Amino acid sequence: MPITENSVAQVSAVDGLTLAVETRQPSGHPTLLFAHGFGQTRGAWRGTAEALAAEGFRCVTFDARGHGESGHVAGGDYHMEQFIGDLRLLAHAELCKPILVGASMGGLLGLVIAGEIDPSAFRALVLVDITPRWETKGVERILAFMQAHPDGFASYAQAGEEIAKYLPHRAERKTEDQLRPLLREGADGRLRWHWDPALLNGLVRESERYQPRLMAAASKVRVPVLLLSGGRSDVVSRETVDEFLQLVPHAEHVELPRATHMVAGDANDVFTREIARFVGKLSSTDRSDAVTA
Repeated sequence: MPITENSVAQVSAVDGLTLAVETRQPSGHPTLLFAHGFGQTRGAWRGTAEALAAEGFRCVTFDARGHGESGHVAGGDYHMEQFIGDLRLLAHAELCKPILVGASMGGLLGLVIAGEIDPSAFRALVLVDITPRWETKGVERILAFMQAHPDGFASYAQAGEEIAKYLPHRAERKTEDQLRPLLREGADGRLRWHWDPALLNGLVRESERYQPRLMAAASKVRVPVLLLSGGRSDVVSRETVDEFLQLVPHAEHVELPRATHMVAGDANDVFTREIARFVGKLSSTDRSDAVTA
């Protein structure tokens, strides 16, 4: 099926902050709503969204507040409830109840919504390398990279070199065109990451205290769930996966052996196929239920 032209819009959140939202395929198609991880942009989903849109799915990606082309919170006062509100707003804006595909932070937001706040918001959840309790050392490694260059970079080449050091398992380095959406040029000519540095304060500082809430929410999720984890991840482990499967016994778990925490980028083709398989199985179940009814 041909892909319709992508549409990028500025959507107003409840507090008036603008969110950059990109859609592929028109309303009325089966919908996938993608929520990226902390420090990422909607561009993290590009390959998967384009492939699934070509198969006839409406794919909605967006930059979370404080990230990419979305607005920053005045005074840097970020809290989890704001991100939850944004995701709920986008979910309810869709004509077809969406399947959430959430990586890391995006997956945790989905768990809270589906298990605690709004059980009917999503048709199903696809959690990408995240569980309600995570490995602290892995998260600390991510944050160390994010905090490592407060003065930015002199060039795209320098930024690419640092990313290559952080992701040594990837053979190909990012090109300047791939780096442009991830960096912003300041008045001093230096290139800095696209996200608001204030995110590293309130939101990150309070993250681990949310774990009991996340575990309680997970235990109440009733929609179908697929957990896709990276076999080389240092954020999700066998222990955290087993704990999650005890909380959500109806969840399906698939490990992608060659992937790290950056699952979508490390094993994009396999990752995309697993999502298509899971969604196809949901569609079959829906048809069976309809026949039975």
